[in-house]
Amino acid sequence: MDKTFVSFRGLPLDSAVALPESGCTMINQIKFVTIPVRDQKRALDFYTEKLGFTIITDQPFNGQQRWIELRIPKAETRVTLFTPEGQEGRIGSFSGISYQCEDVEQTYGELSARGVLFDAPPKKEPWGTFATFKDSEGNSFVLSSSKG
Repeated sequence: MDKTFVSFRGLPLDSAVALPESGCTMINQIKFVTIPVRDQKRALDFYTEKLGFTIITDQPFNGQQRWIELRIPKAETRVTLFTPEGQEGRIGSFSGISYQCEDVEQTYGELSARGVLFDAPPKKEPWGTFATFKDSEGNSFVLSSSKG
């Protein structure tokens, strides 16, 4: 079975797409993903102490929240711990975010020892191994690797 995927205008998905008029590259990465949180201090402690993320920015945003931006070590991926007004209902839901690691079983063991709550032990599938965990705010995430 051919595993080549084709996107808009027949270009491979991993190709940079340039606007014909300007020649500039359209989208080249995700700058950050926002994780809705109820308690920013508790969430910041979880992401820095348990997951090992590093703080890029932690500054006042408005009277109720701070703008907290974190980086996954050795990656360009950034995460913000912020809840836009009116989006409080998203706190504690499935995020749709999947974190990748080299070895899910090893990472599962290390994170479990730090107090991270997983729904179940890692599960092996034909495409790789995964486990689902929750952060301090009840948001669910997938931890996965292509290693089977």
